[in-house]
Amino acid sequence: MMHKYKISEAKNCLVDKHIAFIGDSRIRQLFYSFVKIINPQFKEEGNKHENIPFEDRISSVKVDFLWHPEVNGSMKQCIKVWTEDSVAKPHVIVAGAATWSIKIHNGSNEALSQYKTNITSIAPLLEKLAKTSDVYWVLQDPVYEDLLSENRKMITNEKIDAYNEAAVSILNSSTRNSKSNVKMFSVSKLIAQETIMESLDGLHLPEKSRETSAMILMNVCCNKILKPVDGSCCQPRPPLTLIQKLAACFFTLSIIGYLIFYIIHRNAHRKNKPCTDLESGEDKKNIINTPVSSLEILLQSFCKLGLIMAYFYMCDRANLFMKENKFYTHSTFFIPIIYILVLGVFYNENTKETKVLNREQTDEWKGWMQLVILIYHISGASTFLPVYMHIRVLVAAYLFQTGYGHFSYFWIKGDFGIHRVCQVLFRLNFLVVVLCIVMDRPYQFYYFVPLVTVWFMVIYVTLALWPQIIQKKANGNCFWHFGLLLKLAFLLLCICFLAYSQGAFEKIFSLWPLSKCFELKGNVYEWWFRWRLDRYVVFHGMLFAFIYLALQKRQVLSEGKGEPLFSNKISNVLLFISVVSFLTYSIWASSCKNKAECNELHPSVSVVQILAFILIRNIPGYARSIYSSFFAWFGKISLELFICQYHIWLAADTRGILVLIPGNPTLNIIVSTFIFVCVAHEISQITNDLAQIIIPKDNSSLLKRLACIAAFFCGLLILSSIQDKSRH
Repeated sequence: MMHKYKISEAKNCLVDKHIAFIGDSRIRQLFYSFVKIINPQFKEEGNKHENIPFEDRISSVKVDFLWHPEVNGSMKQCIKVWTEDSVAKPHVIVAGAATWSIKIHNGSNEALSQYKTNITSIAPLLEKLAKTSDVYWVLQDPVYEDLLSENRKMITNEKIDAYNEAAVSILNSSTRNSKSNVKMFSVSKLIAQETIMESLDGLHLPEKSRETSAMILMNVCCNKILKPVDGSCCQPRPPLTLIQKLAACFFTLSIIGYLIFYIIHRNAHRKNKPCTDLESGEDKKNIINTPVSSLEILLQSFCKLGLIMAYFYMCDRANLFMKENKFYTHSTFFIPIIYILVLGVFYNENTKETKVLNREQTDEWKGWMQLVILIYHISGASTFLPVYMHIRVLVAAYLFQTGYGHFSYFWIKGDFGIHRVCQVLFRLNFLVVVLCIVMDRPYQFYYFVPLVTVWFMVIYVTLALWPQIIQKKANGNCFWHFGLLLKLAFLLLCICFLAYSQGAFEKIFSLWPLSKCFELKGNVYEWWFRWRLDRYVVFHGMLFAFIYLALQKRQVLSEGKGEPLFSNKISNVLLFISVVSFLTYSIWASSCKNKAECNELHPSVSVVQILAFILIRNIPGYARSIYSSFFAWFGKISLELFICQYHIWLAADTRGILVLIPGNPTLNIIVSTFIFVCVAHEISQITNDLAQIIIPKDNSSLLKRLACIAAFFCGLLILSSIQDKSRH
């Protein structure tokens, strides 16, 4: 993966540095492109066959081009000066030459022999410099022979390959007992193999190609200093933190503990194996199958989780697998979308109930949305604004379901007990907390989980605070409906205040220990931006649930199998309005020109398309009576899919794509997707199993567990503070 360095980043990396380019016109091209990353206004002018200096005085960056078109005594003398102790050495040296030797000597074999002799004499000097500086020898790019002028016809690809082979063999064998410190810069050669036919003269690379070569050189020089997430080359693996080491010890002990438990259990099972009655020939059953103990489930779950986390770490932290940049095209996004929609329609079944937004339907909704979001992420479609705006609606729809689902539960059940709260919080946050520990990432990095967690707590507090108004109480007196609407109005007021008072919002979430959860890169701006982007949609979900349940209670809706939701006339009118609203939003989103302006309108208008979809999906009785089991299956593990994609499907914290099988993109995506989905499903099972054990229904046991969990997080905060101090 190649990080595209901005001017400020390049200057920050190269501050007080001296970079020297030595060679011919091709090296001069690379020099110009490299300098333009630091100063795009730098012009290619002056005598081409002379030294060219560049200096940025503000950041004290010095970049020089030294004209030495042949590997000869002149180049050797220039390099030899730097080997003297009294002379300041460049921090980076980029050298290379060959085409002038081929041209001047008409491609003779004697010239190649002389080239080998000269480079052999220079090799020890370069090796000596490489002990204190970064030295790169640029291999020669191929030429496009059909475009070469008459005086360059002797420069053939066969000759260039011979010169490259000579340079590689001599420079790599310049040290007898160890690997050469002089690095071969061959990427320009690889780029030229694809793009040299676009050259103006057949010899020099087109501008875009040399810009890419220069950017890769910048990655080589700067990635180890600035450590950009999306620059996967040339930087060391990050050292394990104390928390990561402790996590590794815990999972290792869990695996060992489960293996011991399994061996003991198996041996006990063998001893109690039914024996054969010699007279009757029948098996005597001496034991009854005992239920699996909580300890075994606990050890088994942590054993599996430990192995899964090891895979996560290897994929996105250990530099074991390659990563590649995303490149968006319409086909890479829309073709997979069509494919999964066809699959989803093919696998359909009848629903168990025909109510609006029944369980199967909401699972289906989550499933297809999650698959679309996954395709959006892996295809890099965020660069295409119309797609981005529609994906924002899908994220809003998830939050709408959060408001709808939790409000409906509390309103109908009236269960405000601590067990329910802990169950929801555990299921939402378990995987993210483990990943924060194992992958050394802040909680806010997995932004969607903090978002749904905070909104769940907002819904809970709104409804649980006095007076607690539930459906059972409200049915006896309409006054309670008015009271609930007042609560919702007050919630909307608070949302509006925080949305337009960034200072107040940041003060609240900058308080310790909230700051440890919601800070990213030292501030809570990212959290404020994410929260503000969908600030009304949870409220809309709660209000929709209230209105729907009120209409349902008064039997205004017809929710029988095959029946339209309202009378035929009203159903047809609402269906027409919904389709028009849905399409109107899509047309508006597709005509967006400015992301910031569209984001500003999104919180207020996203509910239009969400409500339109709900009505289109639920008004016709036949549509409400069926669902896609294919989408519903993915919907049940949608949270795990969303989180796992960060590290084992995408890579470099979602900036790139994981490459398990290099050179075969189709096979790679099939294999990595299969593993990714299996892992997400397994983590969902593990989370459910652990939730039953760690969050018991008995209140006294639950309070003890909560005390242990609180102690765990206190320890985590202390260790995190120690780590932060050691880093600074």
